[in-house]
Amino acid sequence: MIKEVIVVEGKDDTVAVKRAVNADTIETGGSAIDEHVLHTIRLAQERRGVIIFTDPDHPGERIRSIISEHVPGCKHAFLNVQEAKAKGKVGVEHASPEAIRRALEHVHTAEPHLEDDSPSAITMADLMEARLVMHPEAARRREEMGKLLRIGVCNGKQFLKRCSQFRISKEEFEAAVRQIETKE
Repeated sequence: MIKEVIVVEGKDDTVAVKRAVNADTIETGGSAIDEHVLHTIRLAQERRGVIIFTDPDHPGERIRSIISEHVPGCKHAFLNVQEAKAKGKVGVEHASPEAIRRALEHVHTAEPHLEDDSPSAITMADLMEARLVMHPEAARRREEMGKLLRIGVCNGKQFLKRCSQFRISKEEFEAAVRQIETKE
């Protein structure tokens, strides 16, 4: 049994998660999260901890952002689009039990922002050097990096923020860049 409560978007997500692992879930009912749902998530966070596990799409990222803003210290699990895609739709409910287990084995905890002069902090210059921003292939490379680091797919600014929040080390970052470059 997973100790933390897993926050998902809807009933189909709950069914998919329960097929993969023994866990309790809270369903947000979509991106219009009301105060009652936030209160329930806060209570779960205080008592057991919370893992936010939303769809790898814009509404899923919006839900993740709202919960993170109102309930600090949550853990995050990510699926990439390929893992969560079926019949032209994307969502946790379409992921295989194996993909769900993998995502839940690689959760990240959002932590306070590292100072930019911290030796382990990833900088915007690092993203530029790795061609993750301001490059014609930046979006594709960020998608690959997001998969390798298990931090999801996002724009350059959000990618930098997640590297900081999830304490991605320079070593992890550089190893992922090397992996991408060996594929090219």
